[in-house]
Amino acid sequence: MATREIISTGNELAAIAGVDAGCMFFGGYPLTPSSEIMHEISDLLPTVGGTCIQMEDEIGAICAVIGAGMSGVRTMTGTSGPGMSLKAENLGLAQMAEVPLVCVNVMRGGPSTGLPTRVSQGDILQSKNPSHGDYKSITLCAGSLAECYTEVVRAFNIADRFMQPVIVLLDETIGHMHGKAMLPTLEEVKNGIVPRKTFDGPAEEYFPYECEPTEPAVLNPMFKGYRYHFTGLHHDRKGFPTEEIETCRKLIQRLEDKVEAHKAEIESYEEFMMDDAEVMIIAYGSVSLAAKESIRHLRKDGIKAGLFRPITIWPSPAEKIKEYTDKIEKVLVVELNIGQYHSEIQRAASRLDIEGLFKVNGRPISPYEIVTKVKEL
Repeated sequence: MATREIISTGNELAAIAGVDAGCMFFGGYPLTPSSEIMHEISDLLPTVGGTCIQMEDEIGAICAVIGAGMSGVRTMTGTSGPGMSLKAENLGLAQMAEVPLVCVNVMRGGPSTGLPTRVSQGDILQSKNPSHGDYKSITLCAGSLAECYTEVVRAFNIADRFMQPVIVLLDETIGHMHGKAMLPTLEEVKNGIVPRKTFDGPAEEYFPYECEPTEPAVLNPMFKGYRYHFTGLHHDRKGFPTEEIETCRKLIQRLEDKVEAHKAEIESYEEFMMDDAEVMIIAYGSVSLAAKESIRHLRKDGIKAGLFRPITIWPSPAEKIKEYTDKIEKVLVVELNIGQYHSEIQRAASRLDIEGLFKVNGRPISPYEIVTKVKEL
């Protein structure tokens, strides 16, 4: 596979990925440690005829992005944890109205203002349910500089396929990491773009929310001659508000099932030295880099450790996790929070003896700390 070499930071690569994937609108508000995404894309978008707007706050940013998505263009925003909190209500609107968009969240310490310049992975559970109500969130997590690019590209295709917001998690360490990334060629990215479905029949036969029980809505771009209604209320096949019992039930069930029934299309994970592993380390994001280094040291000491790294965080690769935890006794979850994904591993594994190594002081977890913890098991 042909590749290109770029030396950059994770945040800048996320911005480059957005433009390469066809993003034409970015609405944002600067927030440490994600600000470089907007800085970079504000230079890039005008060169391809796109638009970047700095809004008055994070709420205005997500509203602008949803509006752009309604017009049919690929659209993106970037923020950090407190910004996700402000975007929450309108992320719910995008879920209900089925407006595709990509939201990159560069995680930092929290809650509230927390540790703005330090690393954390404290938004894992927030990304599962960033807004109230019943729906199925899709969240990807980059574990390398290259994935800061490739996962954003993938997020745009997933957003258009499932007609909903897709969150891409970075963390401060990987967002500000500067180094070499081997990326797919621009031609390969362009050839892999999966445009959203549209309806091209008579306008009187167009019902955007009349779809199969496990499929997303088909929303033609606004201003193209097809009339329908956007709302955050329960709605009928034309998008108009309704309280009809069965229509409401089917709508909410479909928001769940359109993702649940197609998890195989979304799930992605990495296995590192898992073929003969007797100790399974589960880590994601920048922590997985430390985990790989620790595994090399452990193996030199005769301990057969391996790494399972979820790239798709939500929906989690629960079946694969279960497959491994059924045969490997010693399992260690390593994360920069107080154990947010640890609870999901327990659920997927149907086990309560899953060990954890957590850190919440804004500092990264070192390979030495992981090695020490594994040797205690």
